[in-house]
Amino acid sequence: MANIVFVLAVVFLLMISLATRSYLLTLLGLPIYLVVGFVVSSLVNYVRELRSDAHRPPVAGPMMNQLIHFNRIFDYHVTLARRYHTYRLITESHCEVYTTDPLNVEYILKTNFPNYGKGEKNCDLMKDLFGDGIFAVDGTKWRHQRKLASYEFSAKVLRDFSSSVFRSNAAKLALKVNSEALAGREVDLQDNANEVSNGYNFKVGFGVDLDTLSGSDETSNRFIKAFDDSNVIVYWRYVDVFWKVKRERMRNEQGTTKEDILSRFLIESEKDKENMTDKYLRDIILNFLIAGKDTSANSLAWFFYMLCKHPLIQEKVATEVKLATEVKDQISVDEFVVNLTEAALDRMQYLLQTLTETLRLYPPVPLDGKCSNEDDILPDGHKIKKGDGITYMPYAMGRMAYIWGDDAEVFFPERWLENGAFQAESPFKFTAFQAGPRICLGKEFAYTQMKIMAATLLFFFRFKLVDEATEATYRTMFTLHMDKGLHLFTSLSRGLMDDNSGRWTRSDVSTKTRISDVSTKT
Repeated sequence: MANIVFVLAVVFLLMISLATRSYLLTLLGLPIYLVVGFVVSSLVNYVRELRSDAHRPPVAGPMMNQLIHFNRIFDYHVTLARRYHTYRLITESHCEVYTTDPLNVEYILKTNFPNYGKGEKNCDLMKDLFGDGIFAVDGTKWRHQRKLASYEFSAKVLRDFSSSVFRSNAAKLALKVNSEALAGREVDLQDNANEVSNGYNFKVGFGVDLDTLSGSDETSNRFIKAFDDSNVIVYWRYVDVFWKVKRERMRNEQGTTKEDILSRFLIESEKDKENMTDKYLRDIILNFLIAGKDTSANSLAWFFYMLCKHPLIQEKVATEVKLATEVKDQISVDEFVVNLTEAALDRMQYLLQTLTETLRLYPPVPLDGKCSNEDDILPDGHKIKKGDGITYMPYAMGRMAYIWGDDAEVFFPERWLENGAFQAESPFKFTAFQAGPRICLGKEFAYTQMKIMAATLLFFFRFKLVDEATEATYRTMFTLHMDKGLHLFTSLSRGLMDDNSGRWTRSDVSTKTRISDVSTKT
């Protein structure tokens, strides 16, 4: 219906121009006519949806409202979710339903999982970034990749290898932070945390070491920046109705001829859809790189931000690390990370609580959208139509008083404590790692990496915000990326550390320097 209205509106305007013999006006005004046609069809659909079945989710506004709030879009949805636990935004052709209700989330992600896939629209929007990887496909391709990944992630040899890489990278980061601190220089821990995460992904995924931590590998640095820029561009498509037109124009401007070998092979592979194995493998690996890169590095940024906001919690975590590892103050970094065994990490219950509390308020993926394949009714009684988009919102869910209590927006690690031990919540309430058949396979790997990195840095250093009055914000993209970095001071908690050996040589000296950008690379 909306598409018919759009076409009729454009045709009507063109006929008026032609009837007045304003051929030049017709040509120049075509983009304006397209916009007017879009607005008219949107208004018609909006009015129609307002008059729809009373059992449909309440209308919170047009989808275009997100353009106004784009830079703070996740908080915009928090505001709406406080008013309606489930609601609709109206587009020119369909409805986008949003929910924070854990019962609805369980129904979408598990109970009626077959009805809620990524959908053609989401796959189309994300294809340029994710290709045919697991985050942007349904059906056979998703099942194949899920089965393959499940087998690999359950292998003990991969878990052991990953832990050794985590420990090695944590030691490298601590030594670099120390070296910069002793020299009185700023340390961009944002780049470093991101590069360590990417180093792990490439080492485990490809068996290749990226030399990004030294800053000497310019190709790797460009790749990391392109990663994040692509993430932002693709997310913008959700509010930009003309993104396909812009993409086509960009392709025409760039030309279609590519001379590099990879591009030539990819062009040939597109001619034979049945045998595009190299591209398919590339997409699979790329998706796991994106998942590993952003989950741990972004979450560590928010973790250290919250520790700086709550210095007593920072000290409590650091004390637990020392007790759990049972090490002396006089120890090198390499010696320390060896003590970060699985048993030692398991003893760090308060660290686990604090990381999980960070993920509750700052989940790696703040919004996750699906599409309804058939008409349906959610557990809260709201009707869903075939073709509706439906999104559950981990970022908003972590701030809902009806889910977490009146202190929902308070950073309180002890909420995860019961009978002296960590107590997990339902994955449909704590949705940082999805749930149901699509639950994140790398969840335990992410926790292990974050524990090792956090434990190493907190054993040797303490952190403080440079500007305690400034609140950290995010960059709007698929993942919750901290915008403009997190500027901190660091102090060596146990005195000076020898720059070459990494061993503490004195216990009575403290050094401060500015640590900037504890998040992922912008």
